[in-house]
Amino acid sequence: MKSKKLFLILISFALILTSAQNLFASIPANPIVPIVKKASPAVVNIDVEARAKRTMTPFPFDDDPIFKRFFGDAFKEFNRSVPMKGRGSGFIVTKDGQILTNNHVINGAEKITVSVQLANGNKKTYPAKVLGKDPNYDIAIIKINADEDLPVLELGDSEKVEVGEYVVAIGNPFGFEQTVTAGVISAKNRSVHAQDVNFDDFLQTDAAINPGNSGGPLLNMEGKVIGINTAIVPYAQGIGFAIPINKAKGRVMEDLISYGHVKRGWLGVSIMNLDPDVAKIYGAKDQSGVIVAKILPDTPAERAGLKKGDIITEVNGEKVKDASHFTSKISSFAPNSNINLGVIRRGSKINFKIKLNERPASADGIEEDEINNSDDSEIKSNDALKDFGINGLADLNSNLRRRYKLDENISGVIITEIERGSSAYMNGLKNGDLLREINGQEINNVNGINKLFKKTDDMLILTVERDGNTIWMKVDKNK
Repeated sequence: MKSKKLFLILISFALILTSAQNLFASIPANPIVPIVKKASPAVVNIDVEARAKRTMTPFPFDDDPIFKRFFGDAFKEFNRSVPMKGRGSGFIVTKDGQILTNNHVINGAEKITVSVQLANGNKKTYPAKVLGKDPNYDIAIIKINADEDLPVLELGDSEKVEVGEYVVAIGNPFGFEQTVTAGVISAKNRSVHAQDVNFDDFLQTDAAINPGNSGGPLLNMEGKVIGINTAIVPYAQGIGFAIPINKAKGRVMEDLISYGHVKRGWLGVSIMNLDPDVAKIYGAKDQSGVIVAKILPDTPAERAGLKKGDIITEVNGEKVKDASHFTSKISSFAPNSNINLGVIRRGSKINFKIKLNERPASADGIEEDEINNSDDSEIKSNDALKDFGINGLADLNSNLRRRYKLDENISGVIITEIERGSSAYMNGLKNGDLLREINGQEINNVNGINKLFKKTDDMLILTVERDGNTIWMKVDKNK
């Protein structure tokens, strides 16, 4: 009986052992190893050189011409151009040597050198030239001329990336070439606005990214590029950002190679985020979208009939989240693209079909012009608005219209005095602003203001014209 029990126990143990062996046999080896082996040869090190002026003098007047004349040639010893070196990463995308990297890696460089790890394990360096760069997306394409076909990385689809998905980063942090880190996608659609980084669609990852990783690939478990490693939060651990590869591939890369820059669609408007209180006044029920602050002349927006105060809620049927989302969406279209805009104008929904222009390379700046009291204007006050920090107003006349380049048909009153420390002051209201509306109702003169709101109101929505832009702001009654 005992031997039978022992036999059964041994059989059971053997079955368990066999099951365990089968289980472990079904678990694949570390999936990162084959990804790294395949991808690493296409990841390159990028060394850049530039020259920068370095002032070595301890004196405070080093740019004074008299100071330079007094010291003569000796002054040159204190102010000279010195070589500056930098390092980043990139990855090969075509067999003939086109390399994708960050714009900030190569921007301003006078000399670019690329190091490639050859199949035999040797390293070879090549001079590189810039084919194109795009500061908006922080993307650049450089080119090397090799004697043989080069290994390339396949570009994936960043739209299909899911939070929690495993990823691998390869690059050259701090000069340590071919460094591999792994982690997961921590978040999508992250916005980062700091210093030179201004982007609204980052992939966030906890795979370690350090200086020198910039421009390197972020890979999925298929070994395809889903992002370009770009930025980190320097005071945190495990917070890195990558540009989704869909931002680079396709038309963007084609434009960079063909034209040296990206040709983007342009509507010709200035916009502001839609405040819930402003949305309520202007009849936008879902309170999403952007409000048009300015229509530039001879632009698609003007030709289509858009107006200041229009609330743009949709682009091609997709809801507009905020100003950054709208700007990014319009920029994603090629020039001459036809788009459909859903607009709310004073509570009524209107659809516009618009053909976009190409975005200009630059725009004119606007200078501030403070109002003074020499305009032959009668400065008035309104007791109710004083409670909100607006102490002085002036009815429009020919002199004020000429000074502020205001059309004869425009109505409103000029603000001449703002109480420092008031809500109006803290929210950015300025002397010289044209106050056009209060709570969505037009102003014709100072005397008619009392009819536009109740003295018991604790908050007002002001519509202000400044340098051709329309601004909406909330101001609270002084405490």
